[in-house]
Amino acid sequence: MYAEERQRTIVNLAMRYDRVAVTALADRFDVTTETIRRDLDVLDRRGILRRVHGGAVPAENVRLVETAVSEREPAFSVQKGRIGQAALQFLPSGTGSTVLIDSGTTTARFATALAGTQQQTVVTNSVPIASQLAQLQGGPVHLLGGRVRGLTQATVGGETVEALGRLHCDVAFLGANGITVQHGLSTPDPDEAAVKRAMVRSARRKVVLADSSKVGATLLISFAALNEIDVLITDSGLPEADRHQLINAGLEVVVA
Repeated sequence: MYAEERQRTIVNLAMRYDRVAVTALADRFDVTTETIRRDLDVLDRRGILRRVHGGAVPAENVRLVETAVSEREPAFSVQKGRIGQAALQFLPSGTGSTVLIDSGTTTARFATALAGTQQQTVVTNSVPIASQLAQLQGGPVHLLGGRVRGLTQATVGGETVEALGRLHCDVAFLGANGITVQHGLSTPDPDEAAVKRAMVRSARRKVVLADSSKVGATLLISFAALNEIDVLITDSGLPEADRHQLINAGLEVVVA
């Protein structure tokens, strides 16, 4: 496991349980306590966690934390690739079928898996995904207008939301920063949340692509309840208890 992956999981554990302990984390990740202390020091310097005796607690602004696409890309790389491949089974078939693809590093892996075989009309708010798919001989690709957020390379704002309000697509493939039964699907930025909420309303079927570190995390803004989502595709790191909880909430859970 890369340090970035371990640190993200540590943050999500701290957000879930309000505290993490050095010794328990060392056992969980099978690393030395010195490695965990270095991780906690990094997270403390970034203002995400606050070091306390024997461990760390969430910083006051932890629910506002958002990292750039370039920083998130290496984390859970193998798992994201498997999730992207597994998502292909949910593509609509038939002439004139349409899909929405949300911005994000996991949805980008889905676009990579889709590349070269895509016949559906694709609508996306992700500049990198639109550029990637448009260069290939597949179906039509539409990039939603709006302001481009440098952090995520996604179009957001009133123009984006308004355009989505005029659409009705067969399937939306969505990303999320956090997933819980209580708070639903969440993200830290209000503009991103508004676009994701509009995507949920604009699609007949909703498929969420998220690695297991997102499950149990709660970010600032909820953009959909679990009962508004049809499928979650995640990886084998998802604890069995969490999987059953999500299934009981009405989700189809696919482990890639």
